[in-house]
Amino acid sequence: MTPLTLLYVPGDRPDRVAKALASDADVVLVDLEDAVAPSHKAEARDNAARLLAGLPDGLVQVRINHGSSRWHADDVAMLAALPLAVGARVPKVESAAEVRDLAAALPGRALHLLVESALGVERAFELATASPQVRSIGLGEADLRSDLRVDGEEGLLWARSRVVVAARAAGLVPPVMSAFTNVRDLDGLAASCRAGRALGFCGRTAIHPGQLHTIRAAFLPSAEEVAAAREVLARVGAAATEGVGAVALTDGTFLDVAMVERARWVVELGEKR
Repeated sequence: MTPLTLLYVPGDRPDRVAKALASDADVVLVDLEDAVAPSHKAEARDNAARLLAGLPDGLVQVRINHGSSRWHADDVAMLAALPLAVGARVPKVESAAEVRDLAAALPGRALHLLVESALGVERAFELATASPQVRSIGLGEADLRSDLRVDGEEGLLWARSRVVVAARAAGLVPPVMSAFTNVRDLDGLAASCRAGRALGFCGRTAIHPGQLHTIRAAFLPSAEEVAAAREVLARVGAAATEGVGAVALTDGTFLDVAMVERARWVVELGEKR
């Protein structure tokens, strides 16, 4: 099932890691990268090794430091010793070669790629298909804004759509949105999530537990949407039984294959309520 809420927590704060693991987040993202000062990198790595040794599948990802950093090799070695249930969140990815190298160093482990530069965006599909271990691809929008030299939302629209299309073309789950950094502005968060959902994103990373409910509510289909989706599936089933080729909904809309597939997706998401 696609996770809707992914909560970042700094690896050098074991108390916060424990709270995050006990929270309502679908996935906990233990961060060894941006949220951890250089002087605390080793401590964060040691904490991750100690705290993540026996967790249920899919509940945790570790964001490692980039391959160009002096911490990367130690991060990868630590992650390699953890159960395969712990995924690798890989920042600043720009080449398929680095994805394949990491896959070889972490055999069998799920890789979740973050695209944070113009070059990474241009290569989004190549990255998404670089290895069977790639499970998702998304944007790291703070660095991407800097690289593109844009401030407003408009400057990211093409990059957002590009990564949505790349994920779908590669057969991956829809990308999740980057974190909304104003933890007090829940109305702004909700509006931003709705805009992302309209572009094809499903779910979002959070930097505070207080954001989780708003994110989940924004990405879950409403009861009306689920009911409409169930009507689509019911009418298709009835038509198949009766040997009818064309099916119309009560509002006059004719069904096609794409509508049926989307209806199944909506019903599946609705079951997370």
